[in-house]
Amino acid sequence: MARRKDRPGPLESRSAAILRAIIEEYVATASPVGSLSLVAKYRLGVSPATVRNVMAELEAAGFLGHPHTSAGRIPTDMGYRLYVESIGDVVNLAPVEQLMIRHQFGQVEFASEQWFRLAAATLAGANHAAGLATPAKPVACRARRVDLVSSGPRTVTLVLVLAEGPVKQILLTLDEPRTQDELGAMASFIDHRLADRSARQVDAVLDELHATPEAVSALVLRAIERIAASMHEFDAASVEDVFSEGILNVMAAPEFAQSEKLRRVFGVLQDRHFIGGLTRRVSERGDVQVFIGHENDHEEMHDVSLVVASYGRPGRATGVIGVLGPTRMAYPHAISTVRYVSGLMNELVDHLYA
Repeated sequence: MARRKDRPGPLESRSAAILRAIIEEYVATASPVGSLSLVAKYRLGVSPATVRNVMAELEAAGFLGHPHTSAGRIPTDMGYRLYVESIGDVVNLAPVEQLMIRHQFGQVEFASEQWFRLAAATLAGANHAAGLATPAKPVACRARRVDLVSSGPRTVTLVLVLAEGPVKQILLTLDEPRTQDELGAMASFIDHRLADRSARQVDAVLDELHATPEAVSALVLRAIERIAASMHEFDAASVEDVFSEGILNVMAAPEFAQSEKLRRVFGVLQDRHFIGGLTRRVSERGDVQVFIGHENDHEEMHDVSLVVASYGRPGRATGVIGVLGPTRMAYPHAISTVRYVSGLMNELVDHLYA
């Protein structure tokens, strides 16, 4: 897991062990943790009085909080951060879970939307949280296939399949009636010249054809103009979709008894500019990134954590997958599943660009 520059400094071993025990106990119970329960359940090798002293020191240092209605302590964002930095590089997903997840992915074809939905559902189920996935956004999309299909006496549907997976359908008006055989020949003419080209390259082809308009029909020119426009729109857009699964898992957490709070969180996730910025931020840092509570830029997300990773080909097409849940999250498992599923998603992008 990539390291954060603002991570807190290390603790001495006894304090670190007690902080880790408090976090693991709080993640499991959602209740403030006291010294007696720690000594009874965890092999700390110290007395309850010593644990209480260390807990007081950890609280003074900002790693623990002290709810007014309880004698126990709860981790702060800073405490979680120190914990995450201590375990991030050593957690690996159990082989049996790897096998199960790979088997699930093997049941779907290399159709991008199916993979995105499966990634979100897999991460949600494995972590009892919300799973997130975005399509791999290309730096510049490429045309894969073009078809022209008669859809009425004077209309034709232009079908543009992009190499990244999306399919665009554009309705065109015919200048004169055309048979399907004629439309098929036109589609082959367009397809031959545009296959595997970017929007800028399609512009160049269009300029060449405009220079010799007698060589092609007005319908062909109009079709290529619409293809170029659609591809430019796709390139300029932020992330189009965010696939999310497991919202009910998060709603079940006691931290989100107020559904309005959770609604605002998922409102942020539907903001394309937020997701686009997150994709760029995660892609630049590489590997798995963890954003805990107040480390998230939006105030609405200060009660949640995001464990995310980019996937794809840097400079060609990248997206993000991740887990969203309360800051009281089982970080080791979330990190390991996100890392593993991002590797599977890399395989998808490799297939699309093969």
